[in-house]
Amino acid sequence: MKIGLTYDLRTEHLSDGWQPEDAAEFDSEETIDALADVCLRMGHDVDKIGHVKRLASRLVSGERWDLVFNIAEGCYGTAREAQVPSLLDAYQIPYTFSGPLTLALCLHKGMAKRIVRDHGLRTPPFAVVSTIDELCEVALAFPLFVKPVAEGSSKGIGVKSIIRTRQHLDAVCEQLLGRFKQPVLIEEYLPGREFTVGILGQGRHASVMGVMEIVLRPNADYGVYSYQNKEHYEDRVEYRLADDEQAWDVARLALAAWAALGCRDAGRVDIRMDQQSRPSFIECNPLPGLQPHRSDLVIMARLCGWDYTRLISTIVMLAKERLGK
Repeated sequence: MKIGLTYDLRTEHLSDGWQPEDAAEFDSEETIDALADVCLRMGHDVDKIGHVKRLASRLVSGERWDLVFNIAEGCYGTAREAQVPSLLDAYQIPYTFSGPLTLALCLHKGMAKRIVRDHGLRTPPFAVVSTIDELCEVALAFPLFVKPVAEGSSKGIGVKSIIRTRQHLDAVCEQLLGRFKQPVLIEEYLPGREFTVGILGQGRHASVMGVMEIVLRPNADYGVYSYQNKEHYEDRVEYRLADDEQAWDVARLALAAWAALGCRDAGRVDIRMDQQSRPSFIECNPLPGLQPHRSDLVIMARLCGWDYTRLISTIVMLAKERLGK
């Protein structure tokens, strides 16, 4: 096949004046080269397309691909991850991972939680606020947890994200509203074990690749898988596969949420235990990071005995099977 790669390159955005945290979701040359290398070794031709505007230009000029391996995050708007697949749908070009509706839905964490909740799946009580004035309507039990409603890579999440007083809630929400120019998600804090679940496939045919527990070391930001903890995971985080009874409950919830949100091919569902040690849905990432060494799904695959080549080739094969190619 002729496979196109769509992506947002971190160095390009940094050179345009973006701050490192703002560009945290974007990919490195190493990741793009690694993806291209796997596809080449599978026998495919590879074309590095780049971001959505380059894709648009090349589509208008008449270029086409048999399959697009899409990891483009997009730059602007709460539906930015849906831009590339929407454009590819318009030109009837198949691609890996989920479609635009699912990507837009999952990026907006409040909308995703509403869908999950409406399917009868456990998620902590929550609220979404767009202004400071709306905080007076929030009636949730402390402690709380707050984060931007439509960011990834733990952007905007740190030690101040755990909220124990109304004054602290007001201050942190004001800071996040000003910093990220988007609504803030407020939810009751889950104090228990934290997991991320790798899932392959779609619907009833989806399967769990692994359940990975995220264990914070003593020198990590306490109680939160923060931006700093992720950036310095080698010293702050221990990742381990979980295979106990709680992990099985976690896997069942993750699969149910994956199906409810319409996800496909590969991704992750984040789950945390509440005070009664019951698993609760946190969020879903249907467009997972694929950095060859430090992305959560890649680390999980490695713990399961999968090398990078097996992971990426499996994603391509799942997309081909889904598309009947």
